[in-house]
Amino acid sequence: MTSFLNPEEILDELGLRSDMVAAEFGCGSGGFAVPLAKRLEEGLVYAIDIQAGPLSALKSRQSLENITNIRIIRSNLEKAKGSTLNEEFLDLVLIPNLLFQVDDKGAIIQEAGRILKKGAKLLIIDWLPQASQGPERGRISPDEVKKIAEKFGFELEKEFEAGKYHYVLVFEKK
Repeated sequence: MTSFLNPEEILDELGLRSDMVAAEFGCGSGGFAVPLAKRLEEGLVYAIDIQAGPLSALKSRQSLENITNIRIIRSNLEKAKGSTLNEEFLDLVLIPNLLFQVDDKGAIIQEAGRILKKGAKLLIIDWLPQASQGPERGRISPDEVKKIAEKFGFELEKEFEAGKYHYVLVFEKK
C-alpha cells in the first residue's frame, strides 16, 4: 500500500491538531496509524482490523519505534458497533483502501459516523475505478462513496487524487 500511497502527503491535507483522537479502519500493519500517531503526540490512534497477522506486525512495529499512543483493536467493522468505540468520541476516522474489500460498504461508513463527533472528519481513500493497477473486484467510485456518506450525515469537504491509483475524499460529520 505505501508504495502507491504516501500517508504523509495525505495527512498534510487534514489540518491535524496534536491532541486529536483518531481511528484507522482496516489498519493492517499500520500504514496510516503509525504516521498519524507520530503527529498526534498528545492524542490517541485506534488501529482497527479484523486480521490478527497484520495487527501483530503493527504491535511489533509500535514496540520497535516506541510509539505509545496506538490502541490496537481486532474487530469486524461490518457488524453493528463494530469498532467497539463509544459514540461521538473521535475527531477523525481514516478508511484507507478498505471499502473495495468489504461487502457492506455502508456499514463501515455508518460506524464511522456513529463514533465521530459532530464537525469531525472522515477520510476515505480507495482505488480509482479506472486505475490500471489494483483489485479487479469491489472498487467503488467516488460518486458512490459520496452518496453513501451523505446518507449517513456527512458533507464532502474536499477531494483529490493520491498518486495515479487512488482518490481521497474528506468529509465533515454534520
